[in-house]
Amino acid sequence: MSRLVFVVLCSAAVLAQGQAKQEKALYVVTHIDVYPNFAADTAALLQQFSSDSMKDAGAVRFEVLRDVERTNHFTVVEVWKSRNDYEAHLTAAHSKPFRDKLQPWLGSPFDERLSYMVP
Repeated sequence: MSRLVFVVLCSAAVLAQGQAKQEKALYVVTHIDVYPNFAADTAALLQQFSSDSMKDAGAVRFEVLRDVERTNHFTVVEVWKSRNDYEAHLTAAHSKPFRDKLQPWLGSPFDERLSYMVP
């Protein structure tokens, strides 16, 4: 094998390794349904959680949406720089108290879906 071919192959291997280490942005969509009498409290709690979460490392976007007709149904759309950033967010000091406070208000379990952008 010529030296030039060897250098090209090694360069390609290093480039591929670098791309493999580069993490993809993680998109998280969570549907939260609470009992109607907790809708206002949930909206306030989600606004605070959104504000706190945007301070976490790797947070790109954190949107809280409310269903137009069923005002006790919420959707949270999050974008994180990486899955590792999202997992660190789950263990952040504000995440567990948020879930603990919300738990008794839930009408159904969280519907949480993690996705990557289609290349």
